[in-house]
Amino acid sequence: MSVFRCEDGFTTVGMVIALLVTLSLVFTAAQVYRLNAASSKVQNVADAAALAAQNEVAEFMIIVHACDAVVLSLSLTSLVATGLGAAALCTPATAAASDALLKAGREVARARDGFAEKASAGLDRLQRALPFLAAVNAASVASANDRGTSNYLALAMLVPAEGEEIAVGEAAGAAELEDAVDQDAEEVKRAAEEAERAAARANEAKLRGFEHDCGANPSYCMYERAQSLASLAGDENPLFSSVDTWSFSVALERAQAYYPARLALEAPEGSSVREHARSELRKRFYSFATEEVGRGYVHEEEGSFEALFPHLPKNTEEMRATTLYTEAVYPVTRNASGSFVMHAWAGCPVAVGAGSFGSIAQMEAGSYPVCDRCEFTAASMGKVAAASTSIQNGFEYQYEATADAASEYAKARAELDPLASEVKQQAGGLFDRVEEALGAVSGMRIDARPPGSLGVVVLAVDRGREAASTGFESSFVRSTGILGARAAVSSATLLAEPANEGANVVSSLLDGLSGEGGQAVGVLGAVLDCWSALLSAYAEGQEVLDGAVAEALDALPLASASGLGTWAAGALREAVSAAGLEPAKLDALKPVLVNSAHVAQADDGVVSARLLFLKEQAVANPLASNDVFSSIVSSFEQTAVEGIESFEGTLEIAVVELCEGGPAVTIEVSLPAAAKHAASDFVQRIADGLRSVYAQMTGVRAWD
Repeated sequence: MSVFRCEDGFTTVGMVIALLVTLSLVFTAAQVYRLNAASSKVQNVADAAALAAQNEVAEFMIIVHACDAVVLSLSLTSLVATGLGAAALCTPATAAASDALLKAGREVARARDGFAEKASAGLDRLQRALPFLAAVNAASVASANDRGTSNYLALAMLVPAEGEEIAVGEAAGAAELEDAVDQDAEEVKRAAEEAERAAARANEAKLRGFEHDCGANPSYCMYERAQSLASLAGDENPLFSSVDTWSFSVALERAQAYYPARLALEAPEGSSVREHARSELRKRFYSFATEEVGRGYVHEEEGSFEALFPHLPKNTEEMRATTLYTEAVYPVTRNASGSFVMHAWAGCPVAVGAGSFGSIAQMEAGSYPVCDRCEFTAASMGKVAAASTSIQNGFEYQYEATADAASEYAKARAELDPLASEVKQQAGGLFDRVEEALGAVSGMRIDARPPGSLGVVVLAVDRGREAASTGFESSFVRSTGILGARAAVSSATLLAEPANEGANVVSSLLDGLSGEGGQAVGVLGAVLDCWSALLSAYAEGQEVLDGAVAEALDALPLASASGLGTWAAGALREAVSAAGLEPAKLDALKPVLVNSAHVAQADDGVVSARLLFLKEQAVANPLASNDVFSSIVSSFEQTAVEGIESFEGTLEIAVVELCEGGPAVTIEVSLPAAAKHAASDFVQRIADGLRSVYAQMTGVRAWD
């Protein structure tokens, strides 16, 4: 039997040895886990440093969005001011404001060009400083984690290491719009002034016609007379309360309904032959009037007016020029002396047995004697409408006044319509150019692909030294030995997160600019208010643009007799609405951790290639020693310090000065708190520290 083996079971010595081996393995595994956990702390620090470094890129993009918003809003403000100026040309009341608005449009365009140029240069300077700012922020976060024996260093490299130069395109169509307005302004203004005078005459004539037709109710007017004399009501005798909804066709149709009704209601006012004769002549007149007024018409459309209000005879002389004078409808008889006598109607007692009929013209030509019963003469017919045409309580009086007003209205419209057409054609062309320029406004925008747009890679190391057994002393594990420097690589990139946070941040920046709009009054104040509102259009799009234009139009007294001001306001609104301005994509940019290989693979730069090579070597041969790390640190260092050489405490991006007399607003960026206290050789010291750690580790441990 062996001390280690027994056929009947196991020995005490064997049992003890098994337990000791087991315990040693357990404590050794636990110590390995503790060592790995202690070493992994540097990875957490590297991750935090990568997120901090990439956050500088996210904040830079917010500044880019703010500058882009200013450029866009200035472009919109310039075009809107020019469009408002073109609209103001269409009325004499706003012609003076037009000059100021067109001038403001040009000044805002110049301000935009100046701002865009300065902003692109300022953003270029700022993006050159991004590698330094990211490195300082990463190092600051790393050093903030120093606890106990920990001593962290971190160096951040933005990918790509250099950004693309920021350039601003041209505002297509804006210059052509300004030239077109300058060329057509005087002609539009002249035609608008002449149209306004013609429109004033037309409106005065229309108002006069409206008053005589129904506007004077309950005083004498066609409506009141038709109601009282012919019992007309409802659709045959409508009442309008406003000249804006009334037209001359209403008066004509009322007259065309009135005379048939009077004819149907006509009856003698007494039983005498003379009264019967007068009633028959009135019937003859109403029948004639029904036919005559029925020939009338009113054709009114936008840009044209034609009307015919047939005039009715108001005396014997005018009656002789009508068919009342020539129609052969009156019975003729011979008296006792053999002379021909004409009667007012066949019911005259003396007209019994009349063998022929004649006209008033024949009666006057033949010098017929007057019937002693009906007393019919040419004057009898001439007097039928004489009284009601000469005094206000007669329907014919109101009708004639309305017909005269329609004639004056037609003359004024004949002058107005070609002038209005000329204004609409020329101003409409300007509004078309406004629409085209608004559609092309995206050509002058600020966009950036700065250093770090693909991500950031951070090299971090903990130079602190501590005993391997610290916190885990045991007889089963050797207590001697020191944990050396621990290192890690981390990487982060920006992820667009659909949320309101990005828009809110940009909006809060722009709120500080929009508050400057109220410092001026008059036209300049209106332009500044418009710009203040249009700053919001960057994040909210077409709705804000429409609202800003509507508010600006409401501030202009564009109402006019010719209606050209109202037309111009509508045309400008349509041109602006057709722009279809979409809100800028302002998703919140959030730094997120990713595998450093993904960031390096997205870039074709030398440093990224070296980093990929290092990772491949580390995976293929973890114990191999090479100098790739040293060269990467040097590349990090060179990129980080190049852009900060002339960077002071703050960097002025650009100054916005809309126009002469307007406020000046400065957009500037301050150094992060950590960068303000960093010396110019800060990055060099970090790089030197990393290189010294690498020198200690060469051939012993590869970077993970």
